[in-house]
Amino acid sequence: MPPGPKAVPIVLTAAERRELDGWATRRKTEQALAQRARIILAAADGEANTQIAEKLGIRRLTVVKWRARFVEDRTGGLADGRRSGAPRRISDEVVEQAVRKTLAERPRDATHWSTRSLAKETGLSRATVHRIWRAFGLQPHRAETFKLSTDPDFTQKVRDIVGLYLKPPERALVLCVDEKSQIQALDRTQPLLPLSLGYPEQRTHDYVRHGTTSLFAALDIATGKVIGKTFRRHRASEFKKFLETIDASVPSELDLHVVLDNYGTHKTKLIQRWLLKHPRFTFHFTPTSASWLNQVERWFAMLTDKRIRRGTFSSTTSLEAAIRDYLDVHNEHPRPFVWTKTADDILDSMRRYCLLTSETGH
Repeated sequence: MPPGPKAVPIVLTAAERRELDGWATRRKTEQALAQRARIILAAADGEANTQIAEKLGIRRLTVVKWRARFVEDRTGGLADGRRSGAPRRISDEVVEQAVRKTLAERPRDATHWSTRSLAKETGLSRATVHRIWRAFGLQPHRAETFKLSTDPDFTQKVRDIVGLYLKPPERALVLCVDEKSQIQALDRTQPLLPLSLGYPEQRTHDYVRHGTTSLFAALDIATGKVIGKTFRRHRASEFKKFLETIDASVPSELDLHVVLDNYGTHKTKLIQRWLLKHPRFTFHFTPTSASWLNQVERWFAMLTDKRIRRGTFSSTTSLEAAIRDYLDVHNEHPRPFVWTKTADDILDSMRRYCLLTSETGH
């Protein structure tokens, strides 16, 4: 069979790539549109139609269709075509005006638009505004936080740590280490009302503090198993004791690569002297303001959600017992986190964030 016609190369502008990246990764994007965005992004990266189809688990003809639609109409060609039914009463110009006003303007009396305020401004109904926002993935009421690292060695550190995650050294363990400090032993002022039919669990809004503890944890990225120990304080001396716990827990023939953040207790002279006496330990520091690179942070979030946030503790001792119990249960059937992002993927995302922040003028 002769080969089919060669696919037309796709070259994206910076604005188109940002728009497609948003569709492909935003949680609220319709799945059909997100898939089409992934097709075009892969095509722009030079992947063949067959390769794209296999990667996304779709038919090759589907890739060919949306690739051709994009070549003809760019991002506008990725929307669903008109279907039979009642004719539209709102023109594309009106929709564009509503979207542009949502993105580029603010109401005089607020920091963001509501469906009510935008409907009053544009003459549309609240239901229409809601449908437009939903179609374009707009949520003016929501705001999320981010922080870009200013570490001058950011690129080098990212490549170092991601390299450990994706291709760990032989005859070595990669451990993600950190401490969750100032965990409060909180007790409610009155007994809880348990979950019952038609009623959620209920508790008093006020609480009594019974002290704090700190948890030092080391996550084995290969198995998901966690070495943990609680201390009432989190100084360099406690960190040294935890390193000794790790040293005693891991077979002596294995080297240890430790991923950790830039907290002051990790770099004191006491720790440096200890490392000289234990050469199988190698520290790999995350970039400043980039704790998300440390996988143990995700495990801390699980601990908080499952055991601490809704727990009631009459003493620091009971809190520490609950943490140790969670460690034991977790280590009975540990599961590692699956790291998929390459260093280039992370650096490309950071580059796009930097471009967006520079374009806002703030």
